[in-house]
This record gives sequence, C-alpha cells and structure tokens, in this order.
Amino acid sequence: MSIYLYIYMCACLCVASDFSCLSLIFCRFFLDFILIFAEYQSETVVESLLSSSNFRSSMPAQQLQSLRVFVATWNVGGKSPHSGLDLDSLFHVHSEFDIYVLGFQEIVPLNAGNVLVLGDNEPAAKWLSMINQSLNKSSSSSSSGGRFVPKPPAFGAGSMFFVKPSLKKISENFRTGCRRKLKICNCSSFSEEISRKYGRESCFRCPESLVNQTDLFSDDDEEEDDDDDDEEEEGGGGKVASIVNSQMMMKYGLVASKQMVGIFLTVWMRKELIQHVTHLRISCVSRGIMGCLGNKGCIAVSLQLYKTSFCFICSHLASGEREGDERRRNSDVIEILKNTSFPRICRTSFTRVPHRITKHDRVIWLGDLNYRIALSYSETKSLLDKNAWDTLLNKDQLKIERDAGRVFKGWHEGKIFFAPTYKYSYNSDAYAGDTTKEKKNKRRTPAWCDRILWHGDGIRQLSYVRGESRFSDHRPVCAVFVVNVEVCEGRTGTRRQ
Repeated sequence: MSIYLYIYMCACLCVASDFSCLSLIFCRFFLDFILIFAEYQSETVVESLLSSSNFRSSMPAQQLQSLRVFVATWNVGGKSPHSGLDLDSLFHVHSEFDIYVLGFQEIVPLNAGNVLVLGDNEPAAKWLSMINQSLNKSSSSSSSGGRFVPKPPAFGAGSMFFVKPSLKKISENFRTGCRRKLKICNCSSFSEEISRKYGRESCFRCPESLVNQTDLFSDDDEEEDDDDDDEEEEGGGGKVASIVNSQMMMKYGLVASKQMVGIFLTVWMRKELIQHVTHLRISCVSRGIMGCLGNKGCIAVSLQLYKTSFCFICSHLASGEREGDERRRNSDVIEILKNTSFPRICRTSFTRVPHRITKHDRVIWLGDLNYRIALSYSETKSLLDKNAWDTLLNKDQLKIERDAGRVFKGWHEGKIFFAPTYKYSYNSDAYAGDTTKEKKNKRRTPAWCDRILWHGDGIRQLSYVRGESRFSDHRPVCAVFVVNVEVCEGRTGTRRQ
C-alpha cells in the first residue's frame, strides 16, 4: 500500500474522532512510524536503483587502477625540525609513490600554553616546507642539478615584530590547484541520471541540496581567498606568476594539511591525480584533558579519488603504562569512531559519499596509539636482548585487545618485524633508562607505541618498517600499500565539474 494512502487514512481518523486526545496521540505515534518507514523505504529504493542491472548497464564502465600509498607516523617529541634532518631516506622519495600520508604527534611541546591558550603553527609550517623540499625533486631537471625545490618561506626571523608564519598561507605555496575545487561535490549528473530514468517519484526524499553550494567552504577559506586577492592586487602579477611557475614544476601537490595542538596530518599526491579529488573534508576529535582538549585525539581527512572514498586518521591516544591504561586507549578509539563525522556537502541525497570513518572504501589509521607491552621493564629488556619478538608481541596490549574484540574489530595490521619504537634517549640508540646517567623516573618499558592499521577491501600492504632517525624519543614507522581505485573509463583525463 502506498505511503500516501497511509497518511490519508491517518488524517481521516483524526477528523472522524473529532481530534480527541487519544486519537491525536495515536496519530502522532502513527506519523512517526510513517516517517521512519518512509526513510527506510527511500534508502531501500536508492540501494535497489544503484544495484539494479538496468542502472548499472547505463553507467560508464568501471576499471580498477592500482596506486601506491606511502604512510608514515612519527612522534617528534615537541621538537621543531632543523635543516640537517634527513627526510629523503625516511620517505623513500626515490621510489616515487602516488600518495603520501604523513602524520606527526607532539610537533609542539604539550604544555599549558599550547594546549589551553594559543597553538603554535610555526613548527607545522617548517615540517610542511621540509616535506615539500623532500618530495618535489625533479628527476628531469638538468639546469638545477636534478633538483627543483621552491624557495622556502621565511619564518619571521628578520621581522622586528617576530610575526609567525601562517600555516594556511604557506600551504597555498605547495598546492598545485585551487583548494575549493577539491571540496566540490560533483554528484549532480549522477542524480539527474536517476531522475531522468526513473522519475522523481522513485524516492520519497526530495533530492534537493543537503547544503547550499556556498556553504561548502568555511569562513577561514573565504578570508584566505580574500587575502589572496588583496596580495595579488598589491604585489602585482609577478608574484602570482612566480608561484604558478613553481607549482607547474612541482611533482607532488599538497591535498590537505591540518594541525590540532600537537597532532599534524598532511596528504600529498602526484600532481596529475589531484584533479580527480573531490569531497575533501576534515574532522577533528579531541580526547585530551577532561576528554575535550586537543593534546590527545585525532585528525581525520576524508576525500574521494575518482570513484573510491578514502579516510586517513592520525591519532595520539592516552598515555601511561600502568595496568588498566589500555582501557583508556580503547575508549579513545571507540569515541573517535563514534564522534568523527564529516560534513554532508553533497547536493543530492542519491550519493553514497560516506560520513563515518568505517563507511569509506579504504581507511588507514596511523599514529602514536600508545599501547604498551604487558610486562615489567626487566622482563621486556631480557626478551629484547634475546630478540624474542614473538613472545613480546604476544604481550603487546594492542594485539591482546584486538584479539579479544575490544577494539579495532575488523581492522588489519601487518606483521611486526622491528624493535619497539619507544622510548629512546635523545640522539641515542639506547632505550631510556639503559644508561646509569639517566634518572629512573625517565625510564619507560620499551613498547610498539607507533602503529599503522587499515580497514576495507582493495588494500594490500607491501612493507611495514621503522625508521632509524635519532631526532626523537620515538622511532618513525612507515608502511607502503597498494590500493585499488575505481575509475570510470573515458573519464580519467579530467574531473567532471
């Protein structure tokens, strides 16, 4: 029976009963049921349309394209990078991956000033500049000796007012295209196809915009665009031409970068891939002091590349190696999965663009998860000296919690063949507490705090290793993935706008 007939019967019942109190209560209950039923029927109709053979046959043929993704996570211990830091070997830049996902924790000291008052984005700007210098080396440039590195931005050293750099301004130097285009919803032709073939009555929900197209961009974006316009007017075309020329020579472009106190996530892609990115969105969840401050938590980036949705999460979870602290980390993961929600920017209700982490096609979670080894310091050190990796891994809290189904259920992690990544003495290969000079209160039981996991089909891990930089008390952890991306045949050259 049609939904409209149900509504008509309900209205008749109200009239026939002279709107008595009991009939009004019944009608309210009945209408609530109708609305729930209508929404369920709407989603069912959309799913059936998407999966129907008639509709699939009318859509462009899909083909799979394999891309290589490099992922790295590093807790840098509140230290700002210096010019002598070697990122080339860490990022394996000579392998030239298609996508780089780079996450950092503690890029600023987690003191009260940075957590409670005003965050410092100067270290993030420095990291971004150094990453750009490392990734954008031209293998075909002969005039520059095999290198192309855009001029690094000044960090306010020569300013009498000590003005710190704007992370947003510096980010624009490393983009190869307009950031607004990355956020565009290009699903309109998809909904028009459904409406044309099946009519507007095929869905109970009105296929109007869920948000206005002008609402896709934040106030910060609008202000930044205004500032860029002002700079163009004041600086003339020479500066703009220089930036454009630099961007044309870049091999990799910045897709997204976001800082939340000490957490910093940045995503880069080969320049020719960026034009196929849409639905770029960012969500942050704070899990720090009192469960609401940003010294702990996550940054999540959602985007669609061709027809495949990606989500990258960089997190820093609760610390501590006392018994029971792993439950706090479990709680952080659960809350992040529950509370991370991406804005609904699509212009049609027919879209399948996800709004939750695990609804994406390909998901990669990286960060300082802070899970420890459930052994004493002396027991752990004894097993480390014997290279008894399997015994140690069996006591790894993350493995224990995952095997018990208490956290990361349905997620995957590669086999670990490297030593624990925490905690090292600064500028040393010795774990903190190994030397007699160090105080006992600085000693921590070595642990695999820094991890990379993934969720979804179409992902295959090729390597899972750690770096050997002595820059921090953590060692960086890196992984390489091959991911499958759905591409519409005949539409791989340009993005539909």
